[in-house]
Amino acid sequence: MSHGNTLREAIAKPGTTPLIGVYDMYSASVAAGHYDGMFVSGFGFAASYYGLPDIGFIAWPDMMAFVQRLRGAFPRHHLLVDIDDGYVDPEVACHVVEGLERAGASGVILEDQKRPRRCGHADGKLVLPLAEYLEKLDMVLATRKDLVVVARTDATEEDDILRRAEALAATDADVILVDGVRSVEWIQRIRTVVDGKPLLFNQIAGGKSPRLSLGELTDLGVDVAIYSTPCLFAAHRAMDTALAELRLSDGRLPAAEDGQEIGVSESTRLLARNIARHHALPAAREGAGV
Repeated sequence: MSHGNTLREAIAKPGTTPLIGVYDMYSASVAAGHYDGMFVSGFGFAASYYGLPDIGFIAWPDMMAFVQRLRGAFPRHHLLVDIDDGYVDPEVACHVVEGLERAGASGVILEDQKRPRRCGHADGKLVLPLAEYLEKLDMVLATRKDLVVVARTDATEEDDILRRAEALAATDADVILVDGVRSVEWIQRIRTVVDGKPLLFNQIAGGKSPRLSLGELTDLGVDVAIYSTPCLFAAHRAMDTALAELRLSDGRLPAAEDGQEIGVSESTRLLARNIARHHALPAAREGAGV
């Protein structure tokens, strides 16, 4: 079965399917031990690969190469990929979708923003005319084979949010995402207008959306939850803390604590697993139905 259809089946099961945002191969190596689905976050990739904010700097060959490396190391995990606006042109979007599907991506998210683009939870977002976005989306849908396509709107005006969500749900897109949803009430309103089409919710620390559990999202009729930046932000805090402590101790590494320290052996064991080409799903996730 294709990676796209495997993800499609997971989304169709009861409950909310979680996909964890990863930003490099190391974060993916850690995430793979906890969840069977990953989200290749544009925010995280722009930060880790370029050291730049998520405002349109990503070059599609870099993203495609990253996904290829991920699929080589994690052959059985779901890989949903953020391709922003398809890198502007519809023809480029289609080329990227073809390449990502060959590389083993499970799905992509295509947004309706226009340049200059912004993180979905930032202020100042601009959106394409709906007809222009639908034309691009239709071209991508005609290009993909089995790849899951998430149609995303970044509309901020209330009437426009509902109008676009309804229009996106009428296409052959597999899943609908309205990014930056500000309340449970709005999740319920969007759920109503998409009329049974699977719905995705984006959770990001410091974003505009409420922080909800998978159980709460399931009760709201949300089918997929992406966690864009838990690895990136956790690494930021941990690195900042570790380096501050190193400076205070005059450069002396802290004493090892039983079971608490990550050192050469622990790191090497983690990375050695990526040499294998047929990872089993994490034991904690098998049969969990998520």
